[in-house]
Amino acid sequence: MFPRPLTPLAAPNGAEPLGRALRRAPLGRARAGIGGPPLLLPSMLMFAVIVASSGLLLMIERGILAEMKPLPLHPPNREGAPWRQALPRPGGLSLEAGDPDLQVRQDVRNRTLRAVCRQPGMPRDPWDLPVGQRRTLLRHILVSDRYRFLYCYVPKVACSNWKRVLKVLAGVLDNVDVRLKMDHRNDLVFLADLRPEEIRYRLQHYFKFLFVRDPLERLLSAYRNKFGEIREYQQRYGAEIVRRYRAGAGPSPAGDDVTFPEFLRYLVDEDPERMNEHWMPVYHLCQPCAVRYDFVGSYERLEADANQVLEWVRAPPHVRFPARQAWYRPASPEGLHYHLCSAPRALLQDVLPKYILDFSLFAYPLPNITREACHQ
Repeated sequence: MFPRPLTPLAAPNGAEPLGRALRRAPLGRARAGIGGPPLLLPSMLMFAVIVASSGLLLMIERGILAEMKPLPLHPPNREGAPWRQALPRPGGLSLEAGDPDLQVRQDVRNRTLRAVCRQPGMPRDPWDLPVGQRRTLLRHILVSDRYRFLYCYVPKVACSNWKRVLKVLAGVLDNVDVRLKMDHRNDLVFLADLRPEEIRYRLQHYFKFLFVRDPLERLLSAYRNKFGEIREYQQRYGAEIVRRYRAGAGPSPAGDDVTFPEFLRYLVDEDPERMNEHWMPVYHLCQPCAVRYDFVGSYERLEADANQVLEWVRAPPHVRFPARQAWYRPASPEGLHYHLCSAPRALLQDVLPKYILDFSLFAYPLPNITREACHQ
């Protein structure tokens, strides 16, 4: 059945702890030596999480998990947590029977998060984080005091709909179908708005969740939306990307025709901790080691997972997660495959390390961009 959970990996003699090294150095490229060829930087931590996720996903493919009982989505009970009263008894909460891929993905996330987050030097609390990282985290966690939950929003993972739900729960909107342009700041409470003691109380006692998405699908969605539709992003980011990466672009490009490879080149040169939130890795947005989330939902089963969360927090029965609009066309696996196969493979090899923790911690397989796969 499952391999035993990973044991903590000790840093080599004389080396700094893995967590501290990960926070200090951006994932990117290093030189093998003076004059040596550039190499990717897979640290021991990266290797551990890749092995943890890839091994279990391989078990899915081979059918080893076909006879497994559904795995619980929720960690063990915490005494005194009020939202626990809204949940079924332990063992009664499970994924849909007959869907081993989803059962294993949740278990992979739980196991890999535990394995990574107990490494020496990894943060155990938001106050273990450097000031800039803590500021980013607290600005991305939304608070519902009435229903006692915290939601870390991730752009391009249905966060606008979740903000709409929070406004309905707070009584600001009548229902989730109100046709209004979403205001992403007003009438919302963020952890960053509260005092340290208020933040600590909520982190200890409230139900905490986030939603994740395939990292490259999320990047493609951000690229299509921001550079294809939003003039502000075209002027602020698109024009600079074209100036930087397109030969003969001229001093004042419009920025409305950024290519996907140009966007990827821009990401390679960006520090993940300072990226725009729409393409910042989820790890840096939500810090899943510093905050012990009770549930990690999937964009791939968005409506079911979201409505399950609403049931757990005892939202009123009339409050439901908004259905996807008929006109909305999300980035598809086929579209992603096309864009990845059209990009230089060396460029993808430079981009992937910046998102490796998102792939591994949340059980998303790395893309298959071999010549054979791209010619199918």
